[in-house]
Amino acid sequence: MIASVSGRVAAIAPDGAVVEVGGIGVMVHCTPGTLATLRVAEQARLATSLVVREESLTLYGFASDDERAVFELLQTASGVGPRTALAMLAVHTPNALRVAVASADVKALTLVPGIGPKGAQRVILELKDKLGTPEEAVTAALNGAVRVPLWREQVHSGLVGLGYSAKDADDAVAAVTPDAEDAASAGRAPDIAALLKAALRTLSAR
Repeated sequence: MIASVSGRVAAIAPDGAVVEVGGIGVMVHCTPGTLATLRVAEQARLATSLVVREESLTLYGFASDDERAVFELLQTASGVGPRTALAMLAVHTPNALRVAVASADVKALTLVPGIGPKGAQRVILELKDKLGTPEEAVTAALNGAVRVPLWREQVHSGLVGLGYSAKDADDAVAAVTPDAEDAASAGRAPDIAALLKAALRTLSAR
């Protein structure tokens, strides 16, 4: 198992980053939140999880060991593969997922693209004794405190991480805001990766 990678960040894309390890560029798939912590040409360390398939070896990277642990636990639920698990962590932090599962918050889980009510109920049933329950966070959730995904900050940070100026990032975020608001109005969480790609298209069209 490749538990982590450390090295210079050679490139950042909307869905991952290339980290130079021992002279080899390693592609690591990450959430937008993790990508926002990286900068091209700077050193980085990512906790990683290697997913082995008959036709491929795919490495997923995370800003913390806890995030990686949750990623791996999520995949023990029926119907949750690595892509869905990564999408869950793109929408919710590890603690927010613990809250959602512990408080049986189906609505919060269905904010993740690809997860419907039945899938959310299955995740809750199968993971309620695995993810853990941070007491203070669960109490807040039961009292009605709802965590709003910080899509705007994540997209902005991702653009800055790709080398764009803060002003250009502001303009691009403004351009994709209607898409995010449409998703929210429909009861869906904004798709961070899709918004980041749309923002990049806006910038490249200049």
